[in-house]
Amino acid sequence: MTYCESPFDYRRRPTRLVRVGSVTLGGESPIRVQSMLTCDTMDTAACIGQTLELAAVGCEIVRITAPTVKDAANLECIVKGLRQQGCNVPIVADIHFKPEAALEAAKWVEKVRINPGNYADSKKFKVIEYTDAQYAAELDRIRARFTPLVELCKTRGVAMRIGTNHGSLSDRILNRFGDTPLGMVESALEFARIARDLGYHDFVFSMKSSNPKVMIAAYRLLVARLREAGPDWNYPIHLGVTEAGDGEDARIKSAIGIGSLLADGIGDTIRVSLTEDSVHEIPVARALVAQAGGTGGLANAAPHEPGADVGRGAYCADVFSYARRAASELALPPCVPGGELRLGGDQLVRVAVRESGFAKIAHKVEQMGDYQPEFLVENAEIVPVDPRDPAELARVNADPAPRLVTVRDGLDLPVIAAFRLLATRLDPRHPILLKDTLASSSADPDFLSTLLAASTHVGSLLCDGIGDAVLVQGEPAPGQALRLSYNILQAAGSRIFKTDYVACPSCGRTLFNLQTTTARIKEATSHLKGVKIAIMGCIVNGPGEMADADFGYVGGAPGKVNLYVGKTPVKFNIPEAEAVDRLKDLIREHGKWVEPTQAVLQETAV
Repeated sequence: MTYCESPFDYRRRPTRLVRVGSVTLGGESPIRVQSMLTCDTMDTAACIGQTLELAAVGCEIVRITAPTVKDAANLECIVKGLRQQGCNVPIVADIHFKPEAALEAAKWVEKVRINPGNYADSKKFKVIEYTDAQYAAELDRIRARFTPLVELCKTRGVAMRIGTNHGSLSDRILNRFGDTPLGMVESALEFARIARDLGYHDFVFSMKSSNPKVMIAAYRLLVARLREAGPDWNYPIHLGVTEAGDGEDARIKSAIGIGSLLADGIGDTIRVSLTEDSVHEIPVARALVAQAGGTGGLANAAPHEPGADVGRGAYCADVFSYARRAASELALPPCVPGGELRLGGDQLVRVAVRESGFAKIAHKVEQMGDYQPEFLVENAEIVPVDPRDPAELARVNADPAPRLVTVRDGLDLPVIAAFRLLATRLDPRHPILLKDTLASSSADPDFLSTLLAASTHVGSLLCDGIGDAVLVQGEPAPGQALRLSYNILQAAGSRIFKTDYVACPSCGRTLFNLQTTTARIKEATSHLKGVKIAIMGCIVNGPGEMADADFGYVGGAPGKVNLYVGKTPVKFNIPEAEAVDRLKDLIREHGKWVEPTQAVLQETAV
């Protein structure tokens, strides 16, 4: 199976056109930018106000949660109020758990989002062995629950998103396919087959996860399955990294997941999910879309490119699951004399800096904590090559000793395609140094653009299993470039060096203020290196998205919080005012708490 025409040459995936009110998705349409309201759906004035604010900054589609039939009915007032003010931005109803709410919402909106994992299914983490007959009976039950919505949407010309979330796969899917990208894809395809049987095709797919590696694998597998199913399965794709969190880390994580798929030509509409006011999502999303338009491809920039000997997907063992590229270990002199640094093999992915940059920060390296440079480019005897040139590659491949190899600066090549080609043609024993750009940095770069480009390029390659060291050279400030390097490694899951947070964006279902709560939890726990904490406003995706988190903080009822260990709830109905302290107690109970002063002492000792 293949998920794109070529991993070395950008071509946007061709899809059918789906109309959402006044906006079209797929086909020749531009990639659309979406967001979601954070206010209570019953607060009509607030919903109208937030939608107008989003439209003013370039949001093209707005989603509003409809957790109950009552909320869904109020969408009529919201849509009517918007149209009276001349705002024609399409409204999407976000549905979880209640088919009745979906049926009500479809009367008033231009699009309905349903989540196959909880639309007519259940998630109680039960282990049930389904026979084929029992599984078929469950599908018949789902068909009966889903058909009325499909028929209504078909009659009214309402579009639909079949949106799978990694965190809310049903027990039925989990027991048959596991907590995997395959389970995510199968969950969506079951609903799509029902829609197609009923002659309904105005739908798009999504495969969201808070883990960029899982998200990338799921979307690739989905597109490969759609290609395999036939040309009439060419439905548009909505991209998003769910529960990305806030700040720089959230933007990096979003760029890794969304940016890498856009670079492969996948994606017709995107949403960047930030635990911030929704208007802050739009500039990030628009920048990612603008970046994707200039992806290019080796075919247009490679006079030596033989083309025929480049195997599809040959740059990594399996494009649908993560495996790090094999490389031999290599010893290098560290930045700070007094030891030996090793990279390649099972060693950590290392962080490089140029000598000129190191000279600017040498006086404060010891105060840089976890963001210290590890080796100098000039001391590593790096071999720069043009990955299109067989003679250059033959020379380095003939070297009996492992060498650190990179793509030469100054080549007019797209970064991702260039390093994929290098990984395809380079002997696997040679480690690879990744770079965010092959051009010299501009004098005054826009940091958001630098961050998104570096995260997309380096993060995508790391998720492909490529890379043994990284060098961010698009950001001229060395301290900032080092911070960006380490944060990309963390977001890609390649090197965990600080507390990791999974935090959902706010919406009308949220049972506490996510922004202030996330800030309080970070203030109390940010010194806990390697601990992963999930902060969820409600239970829609909570337990599932927390499956790989150590601890979870989840809204259980207004003013009440439930605490989780992994996906298991262990403390219930804790008053919100006490919940952060109780979370700290829970971390202590499981032996993962250290006092902030101890953490500083341990870091200094290392």
